[in-house]
Amino acid sequence: KKADSVLINWDEVHSTVRNMSYQNGKLFVMVSGLYYVYAKTCFRYYNHGDSIQASVDVSNTQLIQYVFHQSIRQNSNKPAVLMKTGSTMRWDNTSYNMYCAQQGRAIYLDKGDAVFVNVSNAWLLDKEAEGTYFGAIKMGN
Repeated sequence: KKADSVLINWDEVHSTVRNMSYQNGKLFVMVSGLYYVYAKTCFRYYNHGDSIQASVDVSNTQLIQYVFHQSIRQNSNKPAVLMKTGSTMRWDNTSYNMYCAQQGRAIYLDKGDAVFVNVSNAWLLDKEAEGTYFGAIKMGN
């Protein structure tokens, strides 16, 4: 369910932003055109044996990545799902587990539009820049 997903706030230290602005987890388009929007998120779980994680059951975990498009031209403020991917993982509660979701597509974006990523079970998100990233590349007018 989208209601259970959480907006990712990205680490700006690792970012390169041109013709876009970043605010509160969203990329805002400054120049209209055809863009390739992409996202990769990795989720991981490792039970260190501490009492907090030992009580968490990850044996049947749904890991979903949503990429949303918020159009400046839409009358409603409700963003549209641009892409969705994921899986229900059957993880082992006693060992190291990892799952990555990656997707991308071309879309025409107007100046003022925003794109952003939500994930389910955000507490499992691996926020290392090499495995979890998001962006848009302008391909043409």
